[in-house]
Amino acid sequence: MMRRMEISFDFDTVHDRRGTDSLKWNRYRDRDVIPMWVADMDFRSPQPVVEALHRRVEQGIFGYASPPPELVQVVVATMWEKYRWKIEPSWLVWLPGVVPALNVVCQAYGGQGDEVVTFTPVYPPFLTAPPRGTKVLRTIPLRRESNLYTFDAERLEREISSRTRILLLCNPHNPVGRRYEREEIERIAQIGVAHDLVICSDEIHCDLILDGGSHVPTATLGAEIAARTITLMAPSKTFNIPGLNCAFAIIENPELRTKFKKVREGLVPGTNVLGYTACLAAYRDGEPWRAALIDYLRDNKEIVRRFIHDEVAPLSMDDVQATYLAWIDTRALGLPKPARFFEQFGVALFDGREFQGEGFVRLNFACPRSILAEALQRLRRAVESLAKPSGRDAEVPL
Repeated sequence: MMRRMEISFDFDTVHDRRGTDSLKWNRYRDRDVIPMWVADMDFRSPQPVVEALHRRVEQGIFGYASPPPELVQVVVATMWEKYRWKIEPSWLVWLPGVVPALNVVCQAYGGQGDEVVTFTPVYPPFLTAPPRGTKVLRTIPLRRESNLYTFDAERLEREISSRTRILLLCNPHNPVGRRYEREEIERIAQIGVAHDLVICSDEIHCDLILDGGSHVPTATLGAEIAARTITLMAPSKTFNIPGLNCAFAIIENPELRTKFKKVREGLVPGTNVLGYTACLAAYRDGEPWRAALIDYLRDNKEIVRRFIHDEVAPLSMDDVQATYLAWIDTRALGLPKPARFFEQFGVALFDGREFQGEGFVRLNFACPRSILAEALQRLRRAVESLAKPSGRDAEVPL
């Protein structure tokens, strides 16, 4: 199904994104700060995607769009080839992004004052979508086992009440970089079944597995689980096309799907024609590029891991099994606002407080290696400044 293309892949060239209306880079347009906060990559998208967009733009008409039949076929085939997951075209619901989908879920199921439960630290829209949907948010901290984060299944069972309606899962987990094993996901999903919960599984990073393991979609774990699961996926993170706004939900249960679509129609716009075009080209023709990207990201991850472990010992991080995001523990430094502190030294990280991870920062290592090297040296200088007798009070932000 995938069209193999004999082309080389260049992830080392630095592309100047200043002046390109980049959310990531515009925040620091007038400052010497390397932005490593928001989760988009500093690589050009796959050439087949660029070429497909050129052809579509040449057509010159950009009206309302519906998903191309070939795109639907490609997504169905991809789910089978990667996961042996047989889905039907009718299960697909197209959206401009995963964040709108989280908000749709939190409005579509349950009533005002009902509860949504999720595990933290987690991608911030997991925390903001429930109250926007007039739901009460319950958060359960991930626990540590064998130097990795995992679910606290026992606490989940204790926290679920008669008002709990929705379980939000993030797999692979942003920001901690976990690729959960089948047994971990299955145990949590079975608790969802036992308590009659709708399970929304955000799997947007499923094609960014770095540890050689396999992603397990929640909905593939059995008929009972599939019947209550809404799976969210998109090509945006994998192929660096988040600005083109194309994602999809896979919903097998027709009742859940009908409710989801009803709320979506009054809440979020349709997907645009260029988003569909890029999505098709990415899934159909982008696999060679993705495979090369994984190799590059894996090496970048190792550079970051070794640096944190060997060069800035007060900091620590786990192995990143998936995503291109390092979750770095700065608590040993005693900084009240670690992201602001590192920004003073020219590197912008995402503050863990936004994820309910106080004392942590998230670093995006999906960039050319020369940029990564410079950012890490700035990180080193920041940490070293704290060892200077007169430096700490001067540098730590209030």
